[in-house]
Amino acid sequence: MEGNTSDIVVGLDIGTTKIVAIVGRKNEHGKLEILGMGKSESIGVSRGVVSNIDKTVQSIKAAVEDAENKSGVDIKIVNVGIAGQHIKSLQHRGIKVRHNVDDEINQKDINALIDDMYKLVMLPGEEIIHVLPQEYIIDNEQGIKDPIGMAGVRLEANFHIITGQIAAAKNIYKCVHKAGIEVADLILEPLASSEAVLSEEEKEAGVALVDIGGGTTDIAIFQDGIIRHTAVIPFGGNSITEDIKEGCGIIKNQAELLKIKFGSALASESQENEIVSIPGLRGRSPKEISLKTLAQIIQARMEEIIEHIYYEIKNSGYENKLICGIVVTGGGSQLKHISQLIEYVTGMDVRIGYPNEHLAKGNSEEVTSPLFATGVGLVIKGFDQINSKHATKGEVVGHSDEKKGGFFGKIMNAGKNFFEDDEN
Repeated sequence: MEGNTSDIVVGLDIGTTKIVAIVGRKNEHGKLEILGMGKSESIGVSRGVVSNIDKTVQSIKAAVEDAENKSGVDIKIVNVGIAGQHIKSLQHRGIKVRHNVDDEINQKDINALIDDMYKLVMLPGEEIIHVLPQEYIIDNEQGIKDPIGMAGVRLEANFHIITGQIAAAKNIYKCVHKAGIEVADLILEPLASSEAVLSEEEKEAGVALVDIGGGTTDIAIFQDGIIRHTAVIPFGGNSITEDIKEGCGIIKNQAELLKIKFGSALASESQENEIVSIPGLRGRSPKEISLKTLAQIIQARMEEIIEHIYYEIKNSGYENKLICGIVVTGGGSQLKHISQLIEYVTGMDVRIGYPNEHLAKGNSEEVTSPLFATGVGLVIKGFDQINSKHATKGEVVGHSDEKKGGFFGKIMNAGKNFFEDDEN
């Protein structure tokens, strides 16, 4: 097997229902080729957060070994996604007064502004994960997207800041480390998904990405090419499965299969006389379930999730500026009639997002499923890091926070102590 090189990136999506490792490289046209994908059942993650270290490690190892066998790549370093209800976002403005007016504004000035954002005081146990510049203001001139090369005394910037719990991130690092792999970068999952399924035109026109996973529903809102709002809702496909299990009096595995094979988000699309028979347990008689009843259970829970989504869109202040409406992806987007229900509740245009925006032709159909949007996005974000001016060939491409002593650096240092304690 060949080792990880600078032209190969691995994304590791640690989800509530599945763990996916995707190995990719860029071809000569700049498109992403998937060399191999491994997946395993996730048995140690709840609502996007690690709840059992050993079980999560087993699942990570299984997914990584599967990806190694299919790609022929020895996986040593990965880009990992982070999600969960603990993720929050806020807006903040930074200001820098430049003393040498004759010099043009350069990257050093921008980095100084970003560094200041990492010094913001957070609640105990929370740290900043991402600082995302939105727009710059130079001497009260607003709406500047790229200030480098311009002249000015007072440089300001509006930032979208994403925070998370240190403990949740430490547990992710611990699991990956115990699986024998290093973490190159920790990336917010809705940001990764948006890279995989949204076009630049959609981000410019205004769009809300909704990634319906097993344990959480992730939201990222873009307008004018800038990320404006992010949120994580603690409901997903597993909530629907639990409702079916309780409502129909069946076991979880049967409920999941029922949802995937016969589920619909619109009860009006199902007929009263459509019945499915579920085998009884231990010789008990089969249970007959009306598909109309099944759809009513699913629709009730989906409407609740959509109301949460719509609240976040309205709360962002960009509800009337999203020309491209909503793009829904993730495993939950495969539910029949989901786009019609979202359109009905929100009154916005909806399309299903497939992670083929940056993929080269010839990749397997499985990879282009909305199920793997986050995994593909993590690979794309990994290449973005490589292409950034901070990265050089052969270097481990990490988060720039490591140099700032910010979130990434603190987690890495805490992680080292964590691991050393385990080994002693």
